[in-house]
This record gives sequence, structure tokens and C-alpha cells, in this order.
Amino acid sequence: MENNLPILDENFVGNLIPQKAPFVMVDKLLSFSENEVVAGLTVSEDNIFCDNGTFQESGLIEHMAQSVALFTGYQFYLKNEPAPTGYIGSIKSIAITTLPKLDDKVETTVNVLHEFMGVTLVDIVSKLNNIEIARGQMKTVLAS
Repeated sequence: MENNLPILDENFVGNLIPQKAPFVMVDKLLSFSENEVVAGLTVSEDNIFCDNGTFQESGLIEHMAQSVALFTGYQFYLKNEPAPTGYIGSIKSIAITTLPKLDDKVETTVNVLHEFMGVTLVDIVSKLNNIEIARGQMKTVLAS
């Protein structure tokens, strides 16, 4: 495995996912292993999900989903293959206790539970300053 982590270049990170600006909700790849990725996002004023200095629920959920996309995108990058496009197949549960504010640094850990035939089931936990602010479970599906 390559030892070039963390990746803090938001342009590089943005190229690992299918979403494009202004819809990119991950800007850091903090760690990666076979079954886990840690992604980051610094909430900026120009973020389309930031309203009156608060990052909205929909943005946090999209950040969680893009963290999953980052896991897949980096897997394919390491194999020198283009990342496939995927989408949220289902959200089993999402619990959000705190919404991030402007300039907050969200860190999201995606733990892959199952990966089979393009379907990935994950547990996701987002934190601010090591305090859990959201958790959920999603199923993502690669487009064929």
C-alpha cells in the first residue's frame, strides 16, 4: 500500500470522486485501509450546503456518502483504473446530533461491512474535534 497519506490537496481528492464542484463535500483523505477510509471536510462559506454559517443536514449526509465514494475512488486509483460512478442505494439510518459550523473540520470514518458485486454496505461516523456528531449506515451501488 502506498504511504502518501494523508492527502490534503483538495483538487487531487476531488478527482477521486465522481462529483464535481460545487458539489464536492470531501477535501481530505486522512487514512485508508482495506476496509476503512477517513475523509475530511472543512466547512467553507462558499459550500452550497452552508446556510447562515451552519452546514445543513443534507450536506452532512452528502459528505458521508462522498466519503464512501472516496473509499472506492482511492481503491481504483491505487490500481491505476478510473473510478466508477456510484450512487446511494439505501440509507438504513442516519442520526445527526450536531451540525458543523463555518470553518469546522469534519472527520468521517467509513467502515466497510460488506462489499459484493458492486454493492457496498458501510457504517459511517462523523466527528468534530473527536466528538461524534453523526452516524449512519448506507448501501452504495456502482453504476454498471
